[in-house]
Amino acid sequence: MTAPSIVILTGAGISAESGLGTFRDEGGLWAQHRIEDVATPEGFARNPQLVVDFYNTRRIQAAEARPNAAHHALSRLQTEHAGPVTLVTQNVDDLHERGGSVDVIHMHGALNSALCSDCDHRWSAPLEMSVGQSCPNCDQPTARPDIVWFGEIPYQMERIERALLDADIFVAIGTSGNVYPAAGFVQMARHVGAKTIEMNLDPGENVGLFDDIRSGKASDTVPTWVAELLAG
Repeated sequence: MTAPSIVILTGAGISAESGLGTFRDEGGLWAQHRIEDVATPEGFARNPQLVVDFYNTRRIQAAEARPNAAHHALSRLQTEHAGPVTLVTQNVDDLHERGGSVDVIHMHGALNSALCSDCDHRWSAPLEMSVGQSCPNCDQPTARPDIVWFGEIPYQMERIERALLDADIFVAIGTSGNVYPAAGFVQMARHVGAKTIEMNLDPGENVGLFDDIRSGKASDTVPTWVAELLAG
């Protein structure tokens, strides 16, 4: 019997247990700024210093965070499962990689990467970027955080869609279910007959599209599910 093909989508909920704030956290970093000021191309054009400072703070916070049991469990799944495991994240931290996962698709970009808005070259971002930083490829002062802002197209969508069309199991972990296109992945998976599983502290807005709903902390639900799956 062929091992099932698994596609996993993770969101802010899996990183929250490592101490990284989400959009919904009162008093957190996001609560101090309007999304249109720090997470849009227009906001960057208006006030690049504000945006660079915002992502510098996020980058420092992410560097200080540590992967939790859910990150480690997904790494174990990638290593021990006989079939393909495609790991897609909406998160811009590198906790999956530091937890041992490989080939993670960061559909919304990555804090530890810089992007040239002129030639599209990418390179490792310093812990603190500066406004007007030069691109090492074209030498233009056009560096920006390599983050997919609202109004921009998420990365690697074709690869994600191919994986979803081949999926036997689709799992959403710590996602709100209201940010598209990621919120529509469960529908694509259901269309091809995949079993759909949600693991969340609170039900996502698209919870009705999942066959199996597991409530609780990701650090509890994810290791339990991985152990069940690997045990057969």
